[in-house]
Amino acid sequence: MKALITRKLGMTSAINEDGALQAITLLAVDEHAVLQHKTDEQDGYTAVQVGTGTAKKLNKSVAGHVKVAKVMPKFIREFRISEIPEDLSVGSKFSADVFSVGDIVQATGMSKGKGWAGTIRRHNFHRQRKTHGGKGNTRKPGSIGSMYPQHILKGTKMAGQLGNTRTSVRNLKVALVDAEQNVIGVAGAVPGPRRGIVIIREAIS
Repeated sequence: MKALITRKLGMTSAINEDGALQAITLLAVDEHAVLQHKTDEQDGYTAVQVGTGTAKKLNKSVAGHVKVAKVMPKFIREFRISEIPEDLSVGSKFSADVFSVGDIVQATGMSKGKGWAGTIRRHNFHRQRKTHGGKGNTRKPGSIGSMYPQHILKGTKMAGQLGNTRTSVRNLKVALVDAEQNVIGVAGAVPGPRRGIVIIREAIS
């Protein structure tokens, strides 16, 4: 299983094999511990639950859940897999070295929240004309339905919250793996702000 819970450090650049300058996102990786196995027989699906980071305090239910692994994780996530490997027993540890340079991964995180935005910024609408009979407010969305069915249809593109949504970017290449510093470098940009949590896992073909 190739999957990690990382924290975004920021971006830098490096020269790739072709001699071109390439943007790289640096991700910090704390030691991971396997907390639980999910199986088809008991849970209806196969997955491995892992935890990372160090929490100052855990509530009783979580503390009892992670007692077998002898850790106090701050972040807990599940990764669905087809078959649980033998080396991933409950309590086993792994870190950044599960990935190698050249691996193709997908990054999932919460995109940057941009607050309330109008339709021009949020959905790339075209503004209305400013002259020759144009309306007073040129940034209005226009008609959202005149008669039937007497209500606004679900999914209509309107003003609203921009960003702060779960976003995935696929087909990113691992450009750097530093096991000593526990840092992974991914070519390209990944969702979220600095210090945001980013899930890195092997790309789904």
